[in-house]
Amino acid sequence: MAGPVDVPFDMTRRGRVGVVTGSRAEFGLLRPVMAAVRDHPHLELLCIAAGSHLVSPALTYYEVKREFPIAAAVPMQTPGRTGRDADVQALGLGITRFGRVFADLALDWVVVLGDRIEAFAAGAAASVGGVALAHVHGGDRAEGVADEAMRHALTKLAHVHFPATSASAERLRRMGEPAAFVHEVGSPAIDDLASYPAINDETFRHLGEPDTLVLMHPIGRDDEREEAAMAEVLGACAGRRVLALHPNLDPGRGGIVRALRDLMAIDDQTPAPGDGRPVAAPHLERRVFVGLLKRLASGGGVMVGNSSAGLIEASALGLAAVDVGRRQAGRERPASVVHVDAERCDDVRAGVERALAWRAPAGGPVHPYGDGHAGERIAAALARVYPRDPDLLRKRCAY
Repeated sequence: MAGPVDVPFDMTRRGRVGVVTGSRAEFGLLRPVMAAVRDHPHLELLCIAAGSHLVSPALTYYEVKREFPIAAAVPMQTPGRTGRDADVQALGLGITRFGRVFADLALDWVVVLGDRIEAFAAGAAASVGGVALAHVHGGDRAEGVADEAMRHALTKLAHVHFPATSASAERLRRMGEPAAFVHEVGSPAIDDLASYPAINDETFRHLGEPDTLVLMHPIGRDDEREEAAMAEVLGACAGRRVLALHPNLDPGRGGIVRALRDLMAIDDQTPAPGDGRPVAAPHLERRVFVGLLKRLASGGGVMVGNSSAGLIEASALGLAAVDVGRRQAGRERPASVVHVDAERCDDVRAGVERALAWRAPAGGPVHPYGDGHAGERIAAALARVYPRDPDLLRKRCAY
């Protein structure tokens, strides 16, 4: 099969690139991609905020808006409604609304990352609508949640792929994606780590001076089972100075939040340290989140939970992490990550002890997620590949 037409855009105009961000989970990763597209002389960034960014109190929407002008907003979820049925309704709304937005903005490219319903809705609208679709972080395995199927479905919808690791790139080729359209770029989650300093003493005190960051997301179970799992993880961290973050807006979120409210000092807007109990926070901006990871890494701390940040950002910064349960099953785990199969208090506690005993090698931490230039590579490829090439838009299996 012929490769893509490798020519720049018509120099009389810049290529219009719609980057879709639907949640805090991927905005931190997409931020370097957006910045690279914005700064590229042949590209025009159009930021599209969608999904959980727009759910009240919409804190993360304003975080996106502070950094990038928002070309369009695509509401999907209904505040107060969670669960699989609610996700199905949100997905349908998203496909319809993304389709209208893409046509109105006259996009050359749509860029999505990962596996969430916002990315899938945007990917489906782009593919059916005839807009070239670029998918970042395809080919990963994260087999513990329903989103795994959506990630691979996006692979078959997408026209150009930007996997984070060599294993993911090989997986895409084995799925039948032409090698000419698969560009291994690394994870954009690594790109901006050096730009954020460790948090200062004042911010550290405000967060409760933690030595342990807990971040557990639901994996599609009912609220009762998610609550029980979170209670086990928190119990395993008893005696440590814990800061726990609220989970993503996924089915089962209510149970995790209940466990936090039952066991921790919590405030709906900001952490509330000072009474000796652990602390919870709804959200940390990227600069604070990365700054905290750096502070924990330098102070012998640990991250506990099932977030990909424990495997990617934490590992790149030399912070030991405990990966709990099956949510990240199949994803590459660097040596700094200790895996615990089940959310049982004793098992997680033993995992924390093993993680705390880990020491970074003399040459610094080793991980498979690239060198911190993913965003630049993605922007360069989008500017180089002609998005209306029939060989690009006509999906074919390579075998």
